[in-house]
Formats: sequence, structure tokens, C-alpha cells
Amino acid sequence: MPAPKLNRVVADFKCAATGDQTLQLKSLRGQKVILYFYPKDATPGCTTEGQDFRDLYSKFKRQKAVVLGVSRDSIASHEKFKEKQKFPFDLLSDPDETVCKKFDVIKEKSLYGRKFMGIERSTFLIDEDGKLRQEWRKVKVKGHAQEVLDAVKNC
Repeated sequence: MPAPKLNRVVADFKCAATGDQTLQLKSLRGQKVILYFYPKDATPGCTTEGQDFRDLYSKFKRQKAVVLGVSRDSIASHEKFKEKQKFPFDLLSDPDETVCKKFDVIKEKSLYGRKFMGIERSTFLIDEDGKLRQEWRKVKVKGHAQEVLDAVKNC
């Protein structure tokens, strides 16, 4: 399945989310959606990224934008991570990589010389009509949430 293309409607998907819910993308029409993919709950970079989105959350809400974090971690892991960090947004659990593959964020990575497949930190901005407006790949955490907020304001 090809990754979403800019200015095209993103194919619908369903995914388990925190708060004992199943989220369906098309149910969010009428709002901007920020989908940020991150490698693993409670790791330093992922925690900082989530905290940055948390700290700007009220500004995203004023722009009628929904923030959603996505990783392969379980709902139980997400619930602990969300509670500990006081994230006001939901986290989506994608253990079988269905959504990750839809957005083409599973890439070969290397750690201490060992190669493995993992999530490449990536963010996608979807507009009120369900169209992909912007994407960020190989994200560097510092300043990223603010950059996404600036893009939301101009979307």
C-alpha cells in the first residue's frame, strides 16, 4: 500500500487508542489531525517529543487540531506513559504495524552496529477534509512540536 501523498485524502484506518477506545481516522473529519509516530514509550527522545506536544496542546486545540501519538507499544504501556507524562492527547497502539506501514515509517535502523526494523520518527498533518497537508520525516525532536504548530496555523 503506497504512503499517503500530499494534498490527497488519507485512506481511513482504525486503531486501538488509550482510554479504552478505537479511533477511526474518518471520525476526525472537520478537525486538523497531527499524527506523530515515535519509536518507543518512555525513552528519552520520545518522552521529550510527547512533552513538547503536551506543552503546546492548548495552542493546537485553539487551532481545532487533534494530536495523536503512534507507536508499536501496547495499550497498557501507552496508558502508563500517558498518565506519567500527563499527556492530554491519546496514544494509538499499532503492534502489528498496520498504520505504520500505511504511512511508510518502518525503516531499517542501526544501534551499536546492530541493524533492525523500527519506527522512523515522523509526523503528518491532515486537514479538516482528510487531506495530507504536510509531512516531516527523520524528525529531530528539538523545536519540532513548535514547527508543527506553525504549520497547523497556516493550514
